[in-house]
Amino acid sequence: VQLVESGGGSMQAGGSLRLRCAASGRSFEQVDLGWFRQAPGKEREFVACKTGSGGSAYYGDSVKGRFTIIRDDVNNVVYLQMDSLKPEDTAVYYCAGNLGILYDGVTYGKPDYWGQGTQVTVSS
Repeated sequence: VQLVESGGGSMQAGGSLRLRCAASGRSFEQVDLGWFRQAPGKEREFVACKTGSGGSAYYGDSVKGRFTIIRDDVNNVVYLQMDSLKPEDTAVYYCAGNLGILYDGVTYGKPDYWGQGTQVTVSS
């Protein structure tokens, strides 16, 4: 199983970026896919996830209303659309997958799969 991220880069505050994660190695329709991020000196933080087959999306409090997770189960791709970026969004962003749940609004699950990460830098 492979998760490969792309789309990171540098952006000024207020701008937008779209991250892409391509999944391969198995069918991901029943796999929760999502995004985490880790800033220097901080713990890895949940950003967003979405269950397959048109399921629910969940977001971390710090990104609600600004980020949108989009799944394309036909092509095994998950996107993270990031709008109204802030300097505090600067981090390495990781794609993640879980055969159970990543987050269901109450409980967090430990990812079974991780991507290699992509850097996002937001300047003020």
